[in-house]
Amino acid sequence: MQTYLYIKSLHLIFVVTWFAGLFYIPRLFIYQIEANAKPENEKLILLPQLQLMTKRLWFIITWPSAILATFFALWLLHLAPDWLQEGWMQVKLGFVVLLFFYHFKCHSLYKQLEKGICSWTSNQMRLWNEIATLVLFSIVFLVILKNAFNWIYGVIGIIALGALLMLGMKIYKRLRKNKGWDKSRSEEKIENRK
Repeated sequence: MQTYLYIKSLHLIFVVTWFAGLFYIPRLFIYQIEANAKPENEKLILLPQLQLMTKRLWFIITWPSAILATFFALWLLHLAPDWLQEGWMQVKLGFVVLLFFYHFKCHSLYKQLEKGICSWTSNQMRLWNEIATLVLFSIVFLVILKNAFNWIYGVIGIIALGALLMLGMKIYKRLRKNKGWDKSRSEEKIENRK
């Protein structure tokens, strides 16, 4: 029993570090995409640093964490094979497969950005970044509730929250843009008074 708890602890630690990498890597992709649109002198400074940060995060944290989380998960299933009969575990493993798809797609994006040929916009990458969050919520609800269907309510809630956050960001962006327009109009009026 003690061995099982140690293995479970190690599994959870590496799941946390894996997700940390998966949450941050698209941010670095966004910064690289945006750096490519900057003037050449800024681009020459930003891109090498961002590429170095991305490489270190990807190969020193994210990949090793994915491998170790998987290794300890397989060890747990070896110690407690009955879990595979549970419906919630089968659904969870489906989400783990989705997580690996996400991971491999991020690796593909990493390779593209390394060559400077990524066709994604920074907004598309921001949306892509949310997939890992949805997978994490789904897995956590499944593991805690141990029910193959109740996790749906949690995921629906997080999707609704995400939609509200995106709406809020769009409204904020629009307000900021309009405020900038209002500011330039008031500066124009001041200039005209002189």
